[in-house]
Amino acid sequence: MITAIIITILVGALIGWLAGIFMKSRHGFWMSCLLGIIGSAIGSWLFTGILHIGDGSLLWSIVSGVIGTCILIAIVRAIMGRKF
Repeated sequence: MITAIIITILVGALIGWLAGIFMKSRHGFWMSCLLGIIGSAIGSWLFTGILHIGDGSLLWSIVSGVIGTCILIAIVRAIMGRKF
């Protein structure tokens, strides 16, 4: 249980960090984790739930998570302005 939580946080941080680089966003470690975890859920829902794309591998999860997190950052920027 605790191992799964730690892995989720670390993968979420990786995804948030990669999306932050791609979107040129500046946010801290915990915000990267939060954005990565929420963005992964968005990407998973979008690709596997709606478009039926993906094979369920770790690499695909990271790719769809980064895309979902970029979408989330774009939505937050539209609401809060460019400073995010």
